[in-house]
Amino acid sequence: MDTVTKLASQRAVVVFSKSSCCMSHTVTRLFIDLGVNPTVHELDENPKGKEMERALAKLLGRTPAVPAVYIGGKLVGSTDNIMSLHMSGNLVPMLRNAGAIWL
Repeated sequence: MDTVTKLASQRAVVVFSKSSCCMSHTVTRLFIDLGVNPTVHELDENPKGKEMERALAKLLGRTPAVPAVYIGGKLVGSTDNIMSLHMSGNLVPMLRNAGAIWL
């Protein structure tokens, strides 16, 4: 869990993903379309990926553990949380507060 926490705190937006996960791709694409440059950690390409995936599943309280999105170092959740925030108009202000976008 320390690895996840450390990585999540290094950038404004961090996405823990798997290269084959379409929902991870969707969330990452949304951020890019909003002008965010998210850091994406592909768990299936990381030697500590399995360990990080278990930690994320515990933090999220569910499996699959990806995508797991951190904004401003805080766990926001998965695709459903991100899309709900976006649809309600709360995602962009959150991204601004985290310093991920400047518009």
